[in-house]
Amino acid sequence: MKNKTVIYPGTFDPIHMGHVDIIERASKIFDEVIIAIAVNEDKNPLFSIEERIELVAEATAHLDKINVSSTNGLIADFAKKHHACALIRGLRHVSDFEFEFQMATMNSHLNSDVSTLLMVTSDKYVHINSTMVKNVSKLKGDIAKYVPSNVFEALIKKFN
Repeated sequence: MKNKTVIYPGTFDPIHMGHVDIIERASKIFDEVIIAIAVNEDKNPLFSIEERIELVAEATAHLDKINVSSTNGLIADFAKKHHACALIRGLRHVSDFEFEFQMATMNSHLNSDVSTLLMVTSDKYVHINSTMVKNVSKLKGDIAKYVPSNVFEALIKKFN
């Protein structure tokens, strides 16, 4: 049987429970899930790439078959390098679909061996995104149920 590896790309600044939910569900379907953290300095991340790698690795340590890596290139090339059969992306709202469809089409043109699978976010996490988590945390709001405990602690340190 052929090994099935999926790439879950994103900035993960920071990882939140919506991301963890997608990773947990993907790990039940695929032999390996590679979380590809985009360097993406254009987004002016709160956490460095090293911090994000550590936070994601700690947040997913309870799962088998998970690898965490960084990339500053095309995700289609990253997928080819890692022999991935698919990219997985989470959809929170119908408004996410247009962007994800455009990205999936471009990635397919760049690497015809990789498919993009869109996974609908669980209802309890549909309203969460990393920007909201950072903004609420910065204003001292309670985000404990929206992020893994290690991320909660890291956000407190960043904003205190």
